[in-house]
Amino acid sequence: MPETHVTEGIHDERHRDGSLRARGPVVDGRPHGYLEWFRLDGTRLHSGTFEHGRQVGEWTTYDRTGAPYRTTTVR
Repeated sequence: MPETHVTEGIHDERHRDGSLRARGPVVDGRPHGYLEWFRLDGTRLHSGTFEHGRQVGEWTTYDRTGAPYRTTTVR
């Protein structure tokens, strides 16, 4: 299934099997706000915030059970 490109609103990106790969808001064609990425099995992989297309703040990586295992601060 092809990736969906959105210039405004909520962006949903899909894995080849159609399952959700990433989701988050887009403003002026760039990620803006809280976004999440998912594994093929549906568990969360990463999450964090963008400001006008740039990563900012605290980003979390999750283990295969969905529990946070690493947090990184992006400035």
